[in-house]
Amino acid sequence: MSLPIVLFVVFGAYTIGYGFALSFASWNGLSPNWTWLGLGNYQAIFGGRGYVAKQLSDAFWVTLILTISVPVLTVAISFPIALMLNSVRRVKSLLRTIYFLPYVTAGIAVVYAWRYVFDVDGALNTVLRAVGLGILAPKDGLLGSSATALIGVIVLMVWAGVPLGILLYLTGLQTLDQSLFEAAAVDGAGRFQTSWHIVWPMLRPTTALLIILNLKNAMQDFVTPMLMTNGGPFRSTTPLGLVAYNFAFGALKNLGYASALGWLLFAAGLILALINLRAGRRRD
Repeated sequence: MSLPIVLFVVFGAYTIGYGFALSFASWNGLSPNWTWLGLGNYQAIFGGRGYVAKQLSDAFWVTLILTISVPVLTVAISFPIALMLNSVRRVKSLLRTIYFLPYVTAGIAVVYAWRYVFDVDGALNTVLRAVGLGILAPKDGLLGSSATALIGVIVLMVWAGVPLGILLYLTGLQTLDQSLFEAAAVDGAGRFQTSWHIVWPMLRPTTALLIILNLKNAMQDFVTPMLMTNGGPFRSTTPLGLVAYNFAFGALKNLGYASALGWLLFAAGLILALINLRAGRRRD
């Protein structure tokens, strides 16, 4: 047996199997033995009561909003920027580098930089006051209110995802037959008509891939909301992934419950990805 296969079995298959088995048990991470529950964790997730049920319900709606908004906004921003960059003749490489920087610099430092931007006396409120729109400046900062905190999380997640979207669209644009654009120009089609009726349909596979990648990020990313707001205020930015993390490593210490919730998130993401791929094939 070759070394790569051994490494995959040890660090891949074993870890996945261990986590799946753990979803049918109760374990605090410290005791030497598990307490087998069968489908108890899954039943508790779907039939929970009291505080835990309310926590899961709130987290579900936060996750749903992220799952819809992040992919849609990423595609809506990436596509026109890619079109613009593809048509630029000068400093194209410089502009590509500038737009791609957020993807390679994403990390804890970037999250804290955005926290400063959204702070009460941060860049956002400073700019709004400077241009005479101080009435729109959130008095507690964008992240200080449960009504606006999720907007800040969405902005950061989209900002981090747009560079990859631009790169994928640019790669797709390079593969298109230029004779199509020449024919459209001869027929009198403008830039918008060409982009909407020719380029956009031909880049549907790229769009499907970008949506799948951002669906995965929106459903499973808990680091961004945890660092931005720690899930607050009042759980307004707590997605299901962060709930699973809190159950695994928080005060409750139930890794089995967290594993079951994680597997449900994985299954939901897989189903959405398959639906997206099938819908894309039907359109083609």
